Amino acid sequence: MTTRRNLLVALGLAPIAASYASFAQPQPAKVPRIAFLAGGSRSADSLLLEAFWRRMKELGYTEGKNIVAEYRFADGALERLPQFAAELARLNVSVIIAPGSGAVAARKVTAAIPIVMTYGDFLGSGLIASLARSGGNVTGLSGFASELGGKQLEVFKEAFPTISRVAVFWWSAINPPGPSNALLLENMKPAARALRVALQPLELRGHEDFDAVFSAIKKERAEAIIVLRNPLTATHRTRFVDFAAQNRLPAMYGDGEFVESGGLMSDGVNIADLWGRAATYVDKILKGAKPADLPVEQPTKFEMVINLKTASALGLKIPQSVLQRADRLIE
Repeated sequence: MTTRRNLLVALGLAPIAASYASFAQPQPAKVPRIAFLAGGSRSADSLLLEAFWRRMKELGYTEGKNIVAEYRFADGALERLPQFAAELARLNVSVIIAPGSGAVAARKVTAAIPIVMTYGDFLGSGLIASLARSGGNVTGLSGFASELGGKQLEVFKEAFPTISRVAVFWWSAINPPGPSNALLLENMKPAARALRVALQPLELRGHEDFDAVFSAIKKERAEAIIVLRNPLTATHRTRFVDFAAQNRLPAMYGDGEFVESGGLMSDGVNIADLWGRAATYVDKILKGAKPADLPVEQPTKFEMVINLKTASALGLKIPQSVLQRADRLIE
C-alpha cells in the first residue's frame, strides 16, 4: 500500500515537476525587429545602409540572425511616407531609423516607438524640445548646418573663379521635414553678393519638375550648378550628374555619394558617418535606454570629395589649393 501510495503521489506531482523544469529552462530571447523609413530609395541609400549595418555588426548584431529589419523607402514620393509609417506602427517594431522626412512621418503616427533620426533638422522640424534632451520618442543625429550653404559657394568659386551665374537646385516638399534646404539657400545669398555671383534658385517639388528646371538652366545660361541634398535629389542623383556632364557644367553636390556616382565635387556633412553613428543609438535603445534621455548629436565629420576623372572628361582644371583641401580624390 505504501509503495502504491508513493507511486500515485509521484504521478500526481509529475506534471508540476515538468512545469517547474520547463520554467527553469532558459527561454529563447526575442529577436528585435527594427525598421527603416526614408523618402529616398533603398538603392540610392545603399552606402548609408552599409555604414549602419557595419557598425551594428561591430556592436554584435547580424541581420537575419539576432535582429531583423523592415524597409520602407518612398523613392522620392514623400506622400507615401504616412502610409509606410502607419504600417510600421502596426507592426510595433522596436525602433524606427529614419532621416528627416521619415522621422517626421513616423512621429505623427507614434509617440511610443523610439525613432532614431539619421540626419536632418530636429529643431526646424519641431521634433524635439532641445538638443540636450529631446523630451520625447525621437533622438539621433543632426545633419544640418546652415553655414554650409555659403561655404559650398565659396569653395566652388575658388575652384572656378570665372563663374558668375550658378543655378541652385533646392527642394520644397508639400509637407517639408524642415526648412533645411531653404536655410542653406538663404545662407548662400550673402556669400553670392560678396563673391559677385548671381544665384538662380530652382525649386523642386517632385521629379515631374526636372524637365522644366533643366530647361530653365539652359535658357538663363547658368555657368555651373549646385545640387542641395534632399530625398528627391539623392534618389535621382544620376539625372543631375548626367545633366551636368551632357551640358559640360561644373557641379557642386551636397555629399560624396553624388561624386561617387560621377559628379564633379561635393562639400558637406559625411552622411554615411551619421548612419553609422545611428547604430549606437539603436543599440542603446534595444538595451533599455529611453530616447528622451539620449541627447541629439551634431555632425562631426565633414568632407570634400573631388572626382578627377570627371574633371578631366569636362576639360576642367581644379586649382591645387582646392585639391589639397579635399578629403578624398576619386581617380
